[in-house]
Amino acid sequence: MLLQPTLAAATTAQEGPQARSLAGEPLYTSEPSEATLAKLEEAQRDYHADPDKAEHIIWLGRRTAYAGDYQRAIEIFSEGIDKFPMDPRFYRHRGHRYISTRQFVRAVDDFLRAVVLMEDMPLRTEPDGLPNAQNIPLTTTQGNVWYHLGLAYYLKQEWPLALAAFGNGYRLDENDDNLVSAGHWIYMILRRMGDNEAAASALDEIGPDMTIIENVSYHQLCLLYKGQLGVESLMEAGGDDPSNAALAYGVANWFYYNGDKARSDALLKRIVSGSSWSSFGYVAAEADLANDKR
Repeated sequence: MLLQPTLAAATTAQEGPQARSLAGEPLYTSEPSEATLAKLEEAQRDYHADPDKAEHIIWLGRRTAYAGDYQRAIEIFSEGIDKFPMDPRFYRHRGHRYISTRQFVRAVDDFLRAVVLMEDMPLRTEPDGLPNAQNIPLTTTQGNVWYHLGLAYYLKQEWPLALAAFGNGYRLDENDDNLVSAGHWIYMILRRMGDNEAAASALDEIGPDMTIIENVSYHQLCLLYKGQLGVESLMEAGGDDPSNAALAYGVANWFYYNGDKARSDALLKRIVSGSSWSSFGYVAAEADLANDKR
């Protein structure tokens, strides 16, 4: 059994860096809120009551990550893999935290293992750890595996593999939020690959009158790419929270493949000067800045 720290220990276990940036800088998490710690304590109680229940291990890992302890979360998901080696959910969640900690090769390996394990499984709705305003879960385990695999390949800048992964997940979760989130990455990948015509076609199903519950930033970016929203209206994005980092990164990319590298680089540097280092937009900004061929 993996022994978990007490709640008091959990609040102090994050004094050291949780990861290092792609530039080698130590990355520290902020002190979690009381509400986050209360949820973590509840997950710890559930785990200790029944440490061999898959859901208890998953939620302990997720709540630990939400509290900012990504390294311990990886250990917890690894325990889940030891106990439930055929359950793709543990690979899905551990792979996510490998992305957070800049371990992209390990993330890809985990997601590819999950792809094999989920091949003949029915779609499984994934409960939200941070519920949206309507408290409606919008994703499935399968959709999240493909999405995060696409992201891991994107961060490794392996464009064809990233495109294939996002494409596999594009229609899996049938809602507008999924269309704009996957469509956003697919568009950016195709632009990076120089296929502007295919990139434009990838947004054919996206328009201003969609029902968006969570992914407002991705929807705005897709409308920018389609010429239905002006870039200046999005320039308040500062990269200081996950949504803003996502928005700012999309705008920086838009500048880049439209020929304004200086403005793109300035925005990327602004993103990585912020605090939301575990957000996907921040990690992608790091990857671009680390690419000396960009």
